[in-house]
Amino acid sequence: MSDSAVQESGQTCERNLWIGIDLGGTKMFAAVCDADFEILGRKRKSTKGHQGAEAGVDRVIQTIQQAIEDADVSLDRVAGIGFAAPGPLDLIDGIILETPNLGWRDVPICKLLKKEFGCPVTLLNDVDAGVYGECQFGVAKDAASVVGLFPGTGIGGGFVRNGDILSGSRYSCFEVGHIRVHPDGPLCGCGRRGCLEAVASRLAIASACAKAAYRGQAPKLKEIAGTDLSDIRSGALKQAIKEGDSVVEQIVRDAARQLGTAAGSIVNLLHPDIILLGGGLVEALPELYVKEVQNAANDQIMPSFKKSFRVCASELGDFAAIKGAAAWAKKKQDEQPA
Repeated sequence: MSDSAVQESGQTCERNLWIGIDLGGTKMFAAVCDADFEILGRKRKSTKGHQGAEAGVDRVIQTIQQAIEDADVSLDRVAGIGFAAPGPLDLIDGIILETPNLGWRDVPICKLLKKEFGCPVTLLNDVDAGVYGECQFGVAKDAASVVGLFPGTGIGGGFVRNGDILSGSRYSCFEVGHIRVHPDGPLCGCGRRGCLEAVASRLAIASACAKAAYRGQAPKLKEIAGTDLSDIRSGALKQAIKEGDSVVEQIVRDAARQLGTAAGSIVNLLHPDIILLGGGLVEALPELYVKEVQNAANDQIMPSFKKSFRVCASELGDFAAIKGAAAWAKKKQDEQPA
């Protein structure tokens, strides 16, 4: 009997379903996909990173179980799981080495999930998963070379070229959030100063906006979300801007320009067809982000490259990473020798 099928009550049950799960700084999201990567069931939970890795893994397991229940399918039909996580990651042994915005270290996530669900588990970077998902199913479907920049709790990066994710021989790479842009800048979650995500992530934006609200410079934001960082989410920022908080808009635009400057350097280095922007902030304010990143990137790149790429926003939103993770798990299994 092939690996793609199991025996159940004397009948063959084909393993043709794939699970994708996206672990983020504030939420985790799992989905069960069919053979065409249409979503059959899904579940979302808050990450609660402050509770630690052990509790976090338990929540991951619960999220996957509840996605399977929502899909109303048997676990025996699941061929594999693609797990998208912030890096750095050990891709060979399936270990989350560290997550600067969660505090997880050396978590053997693939081993733990394989033991729980009895199927192969493939680990990949969360933004790699999002970019791969958009390349397979979304806005970047016809592009040969795509760089992803996803501002969220941190800032993740990914690079897909000719259908493959760029990685090191063992570890995930493209940690653009930890490019040092201000040597004496704010302290980053990784422990260094002046990283891109310390000045341009949603967490950095929320921090600056909380100060503005406290000082009375952002009255609408204070009314909507107060000054607690955990309440200043992408939707609150969007609403505050819409209702006239010009300081909030300026803070977001400044952060988007910082991201665009980094994007310009990446274009000079890798010359992608598309700079893909994703994450909740971009989803909330796509026009602002695309415009500011495109303009800042154009100011940074070599003149000959100005018309050679475009900046666009993710089309699939939260579904990009989970569908990408599921599809990547299938691709890696298909590449295994028979």
